[in-house]
Amino acid sequence: MPVLKFDQVTLRAAAGIVEIIKAVSFEINEGDFVAMVGPSGAGKTSLLRLMNRLIEVSAGTIYLEGQNIQQLPVVALRRQVALVNQESRLLGMTVQDALAYPLQLRGRSPNAIASAVADWSARLNIPADWMNRTEVDLSLGQRQRVAIARTLITEPKILLLDEPTASQDLGYSEFLLTRLSEWAAEGKLTVIMANHQIDLAATHVNRLLHLKDGQLIADLPAAKVDWADLRQTLVEAEQRSEAEWGD
Repeated sequence: MPVLKFDQVTLRAAAGIVEIIKAVSFEINEGDFVAMVGPSGAGKTSLLRLMNRLIEVSAGTIYLEGQNIQQLPVVALRRQVALVNQESRLLGMTVQDALAYPLQLRGRSPNAIASAVADWSARLNIPADWMNRTEVDLSLGQRQRVAIARTLITEPKILLLDEPTASQDLGYSEFLLTRLSEWAAEGKLTVIMANHQIDLAATHVNRLLHLKDGQLIADLPAAKVDWADLRQTLVEAEQRSEAEWGD
C-alpha cells in the first residue's frame, strides 16, 4: 500500500472556475525521496499544501496509508505529514525554544526535550551559538534550517519541503539533501520537496514528479530522467513566463 496517494485530485480557485490542479493522480511509497519540479505557477506549492490540508481539494481524494485525509483530524494529520515553508518563522522564540516547543506540546519531559534538541541540532548542523538568537538575528536560510529541525524533531512520517535549498549555500544544500536521502533510504522518512535546483535534486532523489499548468506530465524513477533535458525544458518555460509577464 502506498503511504500517500492522489486520486484525480483537482483544486479550483476564483469561485470554482480556474483549475490550479487538474485531476492529478500519483502514489508515493514509504522511503521515497521525491523531487517535484515545474516552472513557477505549475502548482507545486499547492500540491504540498493539499497534502496536509492547508488547503482542501475541490474534487478527488488524497489517501494517507489508505485513509481519506479529509476523514483525519487536521492536527493528527499534520503530526504525520509535516510541511516546512520556504519562508519560515520562529514566532518570536529563540532557536532553543522553537526547537523545544513542539515536544512541549506533546508532553515530553524536560530531559527528553533537551536530548532531542541536542540530537537534531547536531544532525542538521545547527551551531550552539544560534540557540539564544531569535529570527531577527538569523538569515532566511538559517531560519529555514531551524524550521526543518523543528519539524523533524517531531518525527513525522512524511516531510514536505517547499524549496528547502533556495536560501542555502551549496555546501549546506548538499549536506541537507544527503542526510534526507540517507534517512529516506533507511525507511525512517518519506520526503517530498518542490525544488527549482535540478542539479541538486538529480543527485539525491529517487523519484521525479514534473508539473506544468497544474497537470502531472511526468512521474518517473530518478534513474530514468534525462536531467539535462529537463533542466533545459524548465529554463525555457521560465523564460517564456518572464516574457509573457514582461508584455
